Amino acid sequence: MGNIRVRINGVTKEYEEGATYRDVAKDVQGEFEHEILLMIEGGTLKELYKKIDGDCELIPLTAGDETGRRTYTRGVIFLMLCAVYETIGKELVEKIRVEYSIGNGIYCEIDSAEGGLRQFTEKELEEVKKRMKELVSLDLPIVKRVVSRSEAIKIFHQERLYDKEHLFKYRRESQSSVYTLNGFTDYFFGYMPYSTGSLKYFDIINYEKGFVIVLPEKKNPEKVEEFKPMQKFFSTLVRTNDWCAAMDIENVAELNDVISEGGINEMILLQEALQEKRIAEMAEMIKHRPDAKFIMIAGPSSSGKTTFSRRLSIQLRTIGLMPHPISVDNYFVDRKHTPRDEDGNYDFEVLEAIDIEKFNQDMNDLLAGKTVQIPSFNFETGEREYKGDFITMGKDDILVIEGIHCLNDKLSYTLPRESKFKIYISALTQLNMDEHNRISSTDGRLIRRIVRDARTRGTSGKDTIARWPSVKRGEERNIFPFQEDADVMFNSALIYELSVLKQYVEPILFGIPETEPEYVEAKRILKLLGYFVGIDSTRVPMNSLLREFIGGSAFKV
Repeated sequence: MGNIRVRINGVTKEYEEGATYRDVAKDVQGEFEHEILLMIEGGTLKELYKKIDGDCELIPLTAGDETGRRTYTRGVIFLMLCAVYETIGKELVEKIRVEYSIGNGIYCEIDSAEGGLRQFTEKELEEVKKRMKELVSLDLPIVKRVVSRSEAIKIFHQERLYDKEHLFKYRRESQSSVYTLNGFTDYFFGYMPYSTGSLKYFDIINYEKGFVIVLPEKKNPEKVEEFKPMQKFFSTLVRTNDWCAAMDIENVAELNDVISEGGINEMILLQEALQEKRIAEMAEMIKHRPDAKFIMIAGPSSSGKTTFSRRLSIQLRTIGLMPHPISVDNYFVDRKHTPRDEDGNYDFEVLEAIDIEKFNQDMNDLLAGKTVQIPSFNFETGEREYKGDFITMGKDDILVIEGIHCLNDKLSYTLPRESKFKIYISALTQLNMDEHNRISSTDGRLIRRIVRDARTRGTSGKDTIARWPSVKRGEERNIFPFQEDADVMFNSALIYELSVLKQYVEPILFGIPETEPEYVEAKRILKLLGYFVGIDSTRVPMNSLLREFIGGSAFKV
């Protein structure tokens, strides 16, 4: 029997033929801070149960990596499902819905077999938590099987996973992987840990009408921080779910049904009308705050802030106000004074990249009725310029200010709080794939950014994906901590957008070679989009937020 040479962590080791990736993981675990959950070999993810084919170089992934954390989260969700069915009784549960991410938790709801929502009693909650911990201590294997599409559909029907059964009508592949844990079989979009023994760190608490699975942060995978409710954020997600319910589209299969049956035009118009109604409501809220002269808009990358600002300005004009759009980016310090990050690159996302004193001086002068010349920033020369853009604010004038720091009072520290109306905008994906597989809002924003950057900047998909972790770190530092300070939140995600974006992003992602580190992420997104039936982009209205990314907008964005 021959030996296999495996290079890992800079060292080459030999293993007997037939060794698995788990054998290697156990051997080198002491060299890594967190437990190894997956391996990467040649740009492909490998689950630990698999046998190694031959000589190779491996990159271990843990819950401290983004891909590893997704795997850990899926594992804990599977653990929860088994525990709930075993403790409450599967016959009493119509459906367990894994809804959305809130901070360090995943919000879920239970549909009772008798109708309506079913919330845990405190006793039931403790029983579920206890059973989850028992399953962890038993270190049960999470067994993967490859089955035919028709067999998978039969399994889902038997397990009463009707959303999955519906979704697989649109699955192209003839085979699928399913996972079994302690007798319960399910499908998950993405890979799983080897066994339940890897899933030690979690909590579960009652919240609102459901419950939250509390998970460790990526930066510290062995510690579960206290769950901090975000009521405004949660209310925005609930409103979004209500929109979906109003359109009878709560998952990808139901969206595909509308597209396949020719109802897409009406659905697009309804979704756009719902967004426009929400923007009009915000304009009315602003009108009833006569002291609010500064509309401060912030949100993470690819939320559609520019188009939203333009559409809000139109609504403000219809009710007699005179809006003036201003970008905080025009108050960047000159390039030579821009702070640098730990890698020595210019860091345009820190607050210190903004000339805060000049911004506050201009805003206070405007508030006092003075005429102010608003600067513009020349990104080619790296210097601020003045081109005769003068503003004088009268009784009905109002400033619509957009920038990543707008919710942070350190940006506008001299302005009275009553003079500011704060809006947080983000693209919070409202669709789930099925009852147990969420579609991440982060994925939706990344897809938007890949399409926009390729169209407007000529940036490759590889480069956009490579920069995304840095973008997310900036958002976690500069935007997300302030979102609950907003007066109101706006969800810019459109229920139909991934069906449009797939035509634009797929060619870009297919262009990333298997040899590149970004290939793993590209492959995952391509697999996700494979479940969507496409929509012709000519159906998208010219004032839609989606036009900011695919082009053809009625606004200068």
